[in-house]
Amino acid sequence: MKIGFDAKRAFNNNTGLGNYSRFIIDALLKYTPENNYFAYTPKISKAAFTEKYTNEALSNFQIKLPKSKKLKSFWRSFLISKDLRKDEIQIFHGLSNELPIGLKRKKIKSIVTIHDLIFERYPNLYPAFDRFIYHLKFKKACQHADVIVAISEQTKRDIVNFYQVNPEKIEVIYQDSDDIFKTKLEEEQIEAVKTKYDIQKKYLLCVATIAKRKNQLMLIKAFHKLHLTDYELVLVGRKSDYQNQIESYIREHSLTNIKIFNKVPFTDLPALYQGSSLFVYPSFFEGFGIPILEALHSGIPVIAATGSCLEEAGGKGALYANPYDLNDLSSKILQVLSNKSLRKQMVLDGKQHIAQFSAENIAKQLVIIYQNTLA
Repeated sequence: MKIGFDAKRAFNNNTGLGNYSRFIIDALLKYTPENNYFAYTPKISKAAFTEKYTNEALSNFQIKLPKSKKLKSFWRSFLISKDLRKDEIQIFHGLSNELPIGLKRKKIKSIVTIHDLIFERYPNLYPAFDRFIYHLKFKKACQHADVIVAISEQTKRDIVNFYQVNPEKIEVIYQDSDDIFKTKLEEEQIEAVKTKYDIQKKYLLCVATIAKRKNQLMLIKAFHKLHLTDYELVLVGRKSDYQNQIESYIREHSLTNIKIFNKVPFTDLPALYQGSSLFVYPSFFEGFGIPILEALHSGIPVIAATGSCLEEAGGKGALYANPYDLNDLSSKILQVLSNKSLRKQMVLDGKQHIAQFSAENIAKQLVIIYQNTLA
């Protein structure tokens, strides 16, 4: 099969959608190399994570760029179908919630991955213009795609509810975290990273964009309530205006054992995970929750929030607290930190749970969908 991808995120985004796009491409190249893969991107950033694609000679993988640099965005949405037809692409997979115009006219089958519809569920968190554009792109992609891939059962339910899509058109295929989180580090490596960030005590960790939906202020209040003087709380994530509220609370209560890091290199994350005592992810709503998988691969117990798909991501490897309930969250934290046998069992359960998210399984599931769509 000749399979094309919307690879803009893979070559230009080093977080969420970029991680997913690279994960899917890597998995297919490794476990189903019998197909030919074409990655269409309007540009390639100079970030180091693209080097494995641009420096290696892969006989079954090609990167395709627009001929004109002036029409890059227009090409991705409106002109790309001509190039797909020329390259004899049989299936085009939109990896990040959207599809280009004209695929059906060129008789090219299409798959779109929908990650979440949070902007539909929580419109107050998004500017009106952004919501308008997202709604048009996502809904149109769902209507025109031959098959929709949802990254969780929660996302599938949202697609059905918000866009009235036939559930039989939607396949749920999970994803895994990057392989970097699956390697056990030496104690010296972990200590070196902890020293780099001046982490001097045992610590709780949360990795997520510092944003209102991620609910870090509730975590800080729970940590404050418990008076965990032997621990620090470490927040890692890109900054938004919400961080001002968090910093105001920290100043108001003179909390000296909370650290916030906005620009942490990806390569430092495994050590930060593996060095922590507990990973806490109190987000109000998620499409899936990759940081939970990163923590489970790292052998760390997890507390996550109820109310969306995080139970799918964490399974029995996590405890779950109401993200609106301070007492529930703080009691769950105390329960885990005070019970060594519980922590050990959670880690074992987590390892078993994440086996289903292997790249090999996901690659094979996707190829079956591609084959069935062509058939």
